[in-house]
Amino acid sequence: MAWPFLKVLLVGVSFLGCLYPLVDFSFSGETRDQKPNFVIILADDMGWGDLGANWAETKDTANLDKMAAEGMRFVDFHAAASTCSPSRAALLTGRLGLRNGVPRNFAVTSVGGLPLNETTLAEVLQRAGYVTGLIGKWHLGHHGSYHPNFRGFDYYFGIPYSHDMGCTDTPGYNHPPCPACPRGGRPSRNLEKGCYSDVALPLYENLNIVEQPVNLSGLAQKYAEKATQFIQRASASGRPFLLYVGLAHMHVPLSRNLLSAEAGGRRPYSAALREMDSLVGQIKDKVDLTAKNNTFLWFTGGSPAKQTTWEGGHRVPALAYWPGRVPVNVTSTALLSVLDIFPTVVALAGASLPRGRRFDGLDASEVLFGGAQAGHRVLFHPNSGAAGEDGALQTVRLEQYKAFFVTGGARACDGSVGPEWHHEPPLIFNLDGDVAEAVPLERGSAEYQRVLPEVRAALSGVLEDIAGDNISRADYSQDPSVAPCCNPHQTACRCQAA
Repeated sequence: MAWPFLKVLLVGVSFLGCLYPLVDFSFSGETRDQKPNFVIILADDMGWGDLGANWAETKDTANLDKMAAEGMRFVDFHAAASTCSPSRAALLTGRLGLRNGVPRNFAVTSVGGLPLNETTLAEVLQRAGYVTGLIGKWHLGHHGSYHPNFRGFDYYFGIPYSHDMGCTDTPGYNHPPCPACPRGGRPSRNLEKGCYSDVALPLYENLNIVEQPVNLSGLAQKYAEKATQFIQRASASGRPFLLYVGLAHMHVPLSRNLLSAEAGGRRPYSAALREMDSLVGQIKDKVDLTAKNNTFLWFTGGSPAKQTTWEGGHRVPALAYWPGRVPVNVTSTALLSVLDIFPTVVALAGASLPRGRRFDGLDASEVLFGGAQAGHRVLFHPNSGAAGEDGALQTVRLEQYKAFFVTGGARACDGSVGPEWHHEPPLIFNLDGDVAEAVPLERGSAEYQRVLPEVRAALSGVLEDIAGDNISRADYSQDPSVAPCCNPHQTACRCQAA
């Protein structure tokens, strides 16, 4: 019990008022010029067609489109879940929420987070000599040992959860302002709501809240500045680095400064896309200036539409960029997933996968560097709703076929759960000719009868595999006292760093 307490004390004291005091950028051993650097950018709620390289009518992603022309574009790439916490847990563990214990989102008042017995990508690379940084959204627990600084990240700058889960004094599109500070200890927040709570949004730098409520209007540029600073210092040190950037875009609310775009004929969403694209462009430019030939940059989406396993809920834009390694201007049709980032990066770093657990991702190196077009044969898409919480699988993707066993049941911001439909026999679509999932196969057709046993076997196989795995369980209990606040004596507070 003494060591965890001492670690918290040392980190808290050392991070106080400084930018990178505990990040050891010194060079030692034989890491220089041997291990690649990694920059992983996860865009929240970005649709497949929001990328101009995917949809010609989109004119707002010039930097990303340039990256696509200079690297590899994936057209059948998928989020691991269609909600925030599960998709991030899957990226950082290579395991579905059914295994890592995170099937739904954590709240402002959540006591727990990603289970502590799960090993994050940052922890694996940290042990392999990497300096690690996280800029942006975390949403895997902010209380105690669940904080990013204790989950493998040497440096953290960002918001601990979604930016619709709190209020600000500079509200954005469809976002309420913060209420006045309460007086006399009277609470002014509704702790039952899953989002748009009255707790002011905090901005963390490591263990410290440096701004609360955060000014959303300047947040994208702050993220760009912190990311480029991290890349500069890590590159100059000679140590390999991992930078994970969790963007707020395109999650609502859109910041208020984007609303002025309407006067110029540009809609707020289009303006937000351009802001995100500029942020990514600044990060890529810094990589190109400092560590171009030894840095693998992976851009992808978290989920395009919340709480759905239809194709629009998890098919995401994805790009891979690594000059001299990833071929230029190549389109890959391989069936891949955010789950694949973990095992691929671990392999490229020369590290070892954590033992005693099974992984849902695969090493995509052959697709990235060897021209292979074969990815997953089977993908599983759990949903976050009534059925998703008890671990039931919702959707099975078997090559070009997709089968729905459960639809609906999504949980809304107010905590209510929509109607849920169990399909027996399942709905099956052939995505080769019906990517919009408009017309399911006729149940009496020869094609349906041929595919049905295969999707049932796939579903049965994954359930058996998960049942035999080391499964984690997240603590989803809530306590108002763990809501982040720069003044613990107020239920909502304001602070501005000097």
